[in-house]
Amino acid sequence: MLIDDIPIQTMDGTETTLAPYRDKVVLIVNVASRCGLAPQYETLEQLQRTYGDRGFTVLGFPSNQFLQELSSNEAISEYCSTTWGVTFPIFDRVRVNGRKEHPLYTELKKAQDAGGKAGKVMWNFEKFLVLPDGEIKRFRPRTVPDAPEIIEAIEANLPA
Repeated sequence: MLIDDIPIQTMDGTETTLAPYRDKVVLIVNVASRCGLAPQYETLEQLQRTYGDRGFTVLGFPSNQFLQELSSNEAISEYCSTTWGVTFPIFDRVRVNGRKEHPLYTELKKAQDAGGKAGKVMWNFEKFLVLPDGEIKRFRPRTVPDAPEIIEAIEANLPA
């Protein structure tokens, strides 16, 4: 299944898909406002500002799976914009693991990390870099968004 065709919802409840991002390099991140890794928002926004006009975007998917997300989309949106100046798209809250996990994460979790492990999302701020050819590179939560392996993969796959 192509992840581009999986229905997702914007924060205002509008149903859409990832099809508009099909030819871009996309970094999908399960975010949480009250997580100790929330300062990664700052680096994610810097990536968006650096590469956004070159065929790249960050997409945030809030999740309260680890009990560290705010209770409403409005609160999440306000937190992201006022605390971190986030301009990249933030979608509706999703579950990333378990019986009611979002179908997007069912597909993303098939990707292996650098150690060859696929499966459950370990924590907030797990990153999935989706390349224009459909390949997915997985980076665990403690890998910072501007880690050399992420930057190299972004730059190597940006449109010419």
